[in-house]
Amino acid sequence: MRSMQAKNAEELANFITHAIGIGLSIAALALLIVQASFNRNAWQITGVSIYGATLVLLYLASTFYHGTKRTNAILQTLDHASIYLLIAGTYTPFTLTLLRGGWGWALFGILWGLAAVGIAASILLPRKYPVLRCALYLAMGRLIVIALVPVLRTIHHQTIFWLLTGGLLYSGGVVFFASRRRFAHTVWHMAVLGGSICHFFAVLTVVHQ
Repeated sequence: MRSMQAKNAEELANFITHAIGIGLSIAALALLIVQASFNRNAWQITGVSIYGATLVLLYLASTFYHGTKRTNAILQTLDHASIYLLIAGTYTPFTLTLLRGGWGWALFGILWGLAAVGIAASILLPRKYPVLRCALYLAMGRLIVIALVPVLRTIHHQTIFWLLTGGLLYSGGVVFFASRRRFAHTVWHMAVLGGSICHFFAVLTVVHQ
């Protein structure tokens, strides 16, 4: 009985943390589109729209998955797949606006290609190889290093600060994502929420740059 109560308490915490994320992500999407529209830049509008949509999708998928009383394989797959989409989506405003050219399109293609691989793995192997899944999350998040020189030349130092801070929160959270300790997944959710907020500010600086 206690273990069941503990599990229910943890799932409630997981649900609440990312339900908050739904509201914040919808507000972020609206604000970014409005700000980008003022610039009348089609690439900016496209980039922030893709980013915002993947952000909303992640929190919706996670909240619905943790809000169900029984484990739902489809929602669990969507929950895991949405992480790949968000990683690629977060890069998109940078690749479509600041980098562009060869580096920008190369990163764009590689990231969305890896996201497709990750999603396929989530569908075909939903409960297998969690360590490899975490490794792919981390690898995608660090792909920016292959374009480090052009990134440093084009991205403002404030943007880099928010990107690094968010990346550290996500990376630290992955440790808890792979753990089976009590409330470890809730800590992961809080790390994701913090990382999302940091990366929102990073994207916002791009719109203002």
